[in-house]
Amino acid sequence: MALELSQGFDDRTGGSTGQRSNALANKLNSVLSVSYADSELRDALHFLDSKNTQNTPDVRRKLRWDLQKEIIQCNGNIVKDFGQVAEQLKRLGSTISSLNKRCEDMRRQVAAARQENAPVLEEASILLAQRQDLERKKQLLNAVNKHFVLPDGELMVLTSTTEPVNEEFFAVLARVKQVHADCKVLLGGENQRLGLELMEQSSRHLNNGYQKLYRWIQKEFKALDLENPQINAVIRRSLRTLAERPTLFEGCLTGFSEAREHILSDGFYTALTGSSTHRNNELTMKPIELHAHDALRYIGDMLAWTHSATVSEREALESLFLAEGDEMAKGIQAGRHSEPWSDMHDESFDGRKALDDLVNRNMAGVARVLQQRVQQAIQGQNDPVRVYRIANLINFYRVTLARLLRAESSIMETLASLEISAMGQFEALQSDHTATIQAELTQAPSDLNVPDVLHETLTQLKALMKSHDSSLTPAASREAEFQPILSYTLKPVLNACESLAQDLDVPANNILLLNCHLATKRTLQPFNFTTSSIEHLDASIESSTEKLIDYQHAFFLHVSGLHALLTALIPLTDCTEDLSKIAALPAFQPNALTEASQTLDEFLPSALMDASENLKRLKDTKLAGDITSEAADRFCEDFEFVERRMAAADEIPMADGDAERSDEEEEKKEAQPRKEDVVALKDLYPRTSGEIKVLLS
Repeated sequence: MALELSQGFDDRTGGSTGQRSNALANKLNSVLSVSYADSELRDALHFLDSKNTQNTPDVRRKLRWDLQKEIIQCNGNIVKDFGQVAEQLKRLGSTISSLNKRCEDMRRQVAAARQENAPVLEEASILLAQRQDLERKKQLLNAVNKHFVLPDGELMVLTSTTEPVNEEFFAVLARVKQVHADCKVLLGGENQRLGLELMEQSSRHLNNGYQKLYRWIQKEFKALDLENPQINAVIRRSLRTLAERPTLFEGCLTGFSEAREHILSDGFYTALTGSSTHRNNELTMKPIELHAHDALRYIGDMLAWTHSATVSEREALESLFLAEGDEMAKGIQAGRHSEPWSDMHDESFDGRKALDDLVNRNMAGVARVLQQRVQQAIQGQNDPVRVYRIANLINFYRVTLARLLRAESSIMETLASLEISAMGQFEALQSDHTATIQAELTQAPSDLNVPDVLHETLTQLKALMKSHDSSLTPAASREAEFQPILSYTLKPVLNACESLAQDLDVPANNILLLNCHLATKRTLQPFNFTTSSIEHLDASIESSTEKLIDYQHAFFLHVSGLHALLTALIPLTDCTEDLSKIAALPAFQPNALTEASQTLDEFLPSALMDASENLKRLKDTKLAGDITSEAADRFCEDFEFVERRMAAADEIPMADGDAERSDEEEEKKEAQPRKEDVVALKDLYPRTSGEIKVLLS
């Protein structure tokens, strides 16, 4: 269509015969300069296409007029439509005016009504404000009642004795305690009347609740079986709660202690005699008093029952009072703050100490009966060994119970007192026994064996040491504790034996002492708490042994004839002058030396047998052999000394002397035998030290 329109323009331009050439040229330039990319031209061309217009001269001639006609028609339609809109706007304006008039009327009516109802509205506003205030007060009152006032049902649970003590009771009690604590907040305001009234009411309820709990616990304690491992948890919680009132708690414990003391005392009496204060009790074991004839077993059974009862009582009380950890201590501490008048207000609560005090009070009756019975049994004993065993038995249980009880508890004080009493009885009996046997020790045995008195004492001492060794005395103090027993058991008898030995001749005195000391050492040696006593005995044994060695040595010297030679040689030295004098000594004269050699020869074959005969009453044969052997060794050393001196004397040549000598010296020289005529000392005394050692080995 655009192409056809362009061709039409070309035809019209070509058909013109040069008229208005400039206008045409301008128009052509205008048309040709139009860009098809122009949106307006493109819209116009699309509009022509939509009209389905034929590209004819007639159509091209009428195109402008047709377009203008359509524009005029469109404008007419628009004017017509705007006329309708204007008509509607007029109707709308009249409607708005009518509405404005009516609104104004209503406004006047409302103003009149407001003026008439103003007092009523004001009064209604006041009433609404009052209503809101009342509702707020009602809510506050309900909150106060709900938090601070107990319902009748809860009050019955808290104070009525017909209601049980259970979880509900503790819940109500906890609520009352919270109310009592919250009342302090109310006391901080200007008006304290409500706080004071509520605090007084809550205090009254709390006291009633604690009184009910106190009476209930007292009732439960009367029927409580501590031997039952499944103790009611409610009782433990009740005690923990009652601890917040120390006065009531202490009163409760006092009643409980009295009941337990009576029960335990009755149980101990029943175990002793087989009869009980309760006739319906069925006994299943033999009474302890059946063994009253055997004091050790009798006392041991009583102590064993006491130990068992103490342990059971403590374990039961621990599960009852300390099963909840430190809760009870916290409760008591809080209760002391609520009872400032309490005597223990300034003291810090110790749960273990309180438990020890309670066990002590419960076992006080048993302690009294135990002390009476054991004291009677101890006083009736005459055997010091049995009394000492009893003392060690008491010490064993005292040390064992010391891990559970304090030293100032009644049981511990009773055991300590009984141990002291037993040791006092032992010392008295032992002193009497020692005095008796010392009176019997008047003469030493003919065979120098251990006296019967010492043998009896050592047998008794061995029994005492076995008993002491089995005790729980600490190893560090065992020896120190046993020393007094040795001092008044063994020492007096040993002193008496030493006195007997002083009246005997040598070597009998030393043999008797050795026999006694060796027997004593053998008795003491197996025990590690007799070290110092054994050391003292070793010193005495060594001293006696040394004296016997000296005796045997002297025996060898005298019987062998060597003593005279040795005595003559000892003052001399190894110098030539002294050695030259040996041959002139009386003991070394040929006849004397020959006789000494014959005496030695006669002695040597039976020397050891003769020496052993001196110690035949020494019971330790090995020691006797060692003593003789040591004496023989010393004899051999002396013989070697004599042998060396004689050999040295034989080797000295006989000097001719100087030319100038006095007449007296000449006479002496002439009196001395010549060298050719002198016989060597060794020839006169031919035995050698090697031969002596062989013969005495």
